[in-house]
Amino acid sequence: MKDLTDRALNMAQLLGASYADIRIVRRHTQVVTVRDGRVEALSLDEDQGFGVRVIVDGAWGFAAGSLIELAEVDRVATQAMKIARASSMVKVGGVSIGPPEVHVGTYRTPVEIDPFGVSLEDKISLLLAADEAMRKVKGLAVAEGSLEFIREHKIFASTEGSYIEQEIIESGAGLEATAVGEGEVQKRSYPNSFGRHQGTAGYEFVQALDLAENAPRIAEEAIALLTAPVCPSGVTTVILGATQLALQVHESCGHPIELDRVFGTEASYAGTSFLTVEKLGTFRYGSPIVNITADATILGGLGTFGYDDEGIPAQRTPIVREGMFVGYLTSRETAARLGQRSNGTMRADGWNRIPLIRMTNINLEPGNWDFEDLVADTDDGIYMELNKSWSIDDKRLNFQFGTEIAYEIKRGKLGCMFKNTTYTGITPQFWAGCDAICNEKHWNVWGTPNCGKGQPSQVSHVGHGTAPARFRNVQVGVMR
Repeated sequence: MKDLTDRALNMAQLLGASYADIRIVRRHTQVVTVRDGRVEALSLDEDQGFGVRVIVDGAWGFAAGSLIELAEVDRVATQAMKIARASSMVKVGGVSIGPPEVHVGTYRTPVEIDPFGVSLEDKISLLLAADEAMRKVKGLAVAEGSLEFIREHKIFASTEGSYIEQEIIESGAGLEATAVGEGEVQKRSYPNSFGRHQGTAGYEFVQALDLAENAPRIAEEAIALLTAPVCPSGVTTVILGATQLALQVHESCGHPIELDRVFGTEASYAGTSFLTVEKLGTFRYGSPIVNITADATILGGLGTFGYDDEGIPAQRTPIVREGMFVGYLTSRETAARLGQRSNGTMRADGWNRIPLIRMTNINLEPGNWDFEDLVADTDDGIYMELNKSWSIDDKRLNFQFGTEIAYEIKRGKLGCMFKNTTYTGITPQFWAGCDAICNEKHWNVWGTPNCGKGQPSQVSHVGHGTAPARFRNVQVGVMR
């Protein structure tokens, strides 16, 4: 592969590029889905190719190809050069990526059990056991479970002298139980919504989820939700469970700190951001107990890697400290505009996409509370868990989220189950109302494998470390 990367970089320089890099990517993906006692879907996909980025006359060019051979490398590098020269004719200002970044290294996801070494029979048996446990609960309409495993091998090289080889391995699993009543459908998921929970780890990650042991509970809860009362409306105290808080962090914390979004290059697809550059270091984002960190180094996080797709080492970056906004997610180009160096968040969805600023693991740091003590300290409120729906405006300010399940809190105890729970707020006001966060015992990094961004659209895998937290004066239910 070194011959191929050298060929691409030399070709780009000979044609006049001031900078060039190449990524060679090979990805294997296995998905197993079981539904109502039978195998519903089974796939094993392999995808490979390479992409070349160049800077010519102060403008970017990018091209990609699926044939990893010398002739195709020449063609793609030449095509990237042509695109850059065409772009330079309409550029507004020139590209600056700051001082050279030279990194040589390797990285491999730490795994105990290679998921691709586990037999297909064992994987199907695991799902069928959980499926059977759900279907034993009388009245359940649909039982479904899924597994997903990814192995991605990446090589990055640049004209500055970087050469990096990585192998990223992901494992994920999840269950869904669906109950149907008279004119109504309710669903419960485990351990996370939208299909599964996923992390950078081996098959041991799936084993630790104890799918079959948790299956009866989620089936029973789905059925109970059919006759549960609807979430009441009003302003109250809310405790968000860790999985719902992960979605809250994703939408109202992670997206607005993407610096390309702040500068407007994401405006046509998913909006910009309320965290404009004059707010850096001066804006109160939340209460003094709110501390948020972007951490691409944490073990097992879905946003964990060794180097980003610009060859920048994974980093741990403060975003909010004691409620004050202190940092963005940056690329080499956007960081240079602020006089900084990249904190390593550029990633692409495969070989045929240009890297974009993407979340790593955006974590709400744990507090000091045990969950039982937090509930006991809450006289009146609602506990909400597991995301069901989300909506947020294009600046990431006004939002409304719904959860699969909730429970009334009265005089420090969990009580009546609620269905169709929703809450709404404005991001800095909502986080200003955070007055308690649970401790490390309740903290986990939750995987979000469906984060969309870019045109053409790219799906990124990111993570969020959270523990249950309490928020005061929150509008819940339908506004009246």
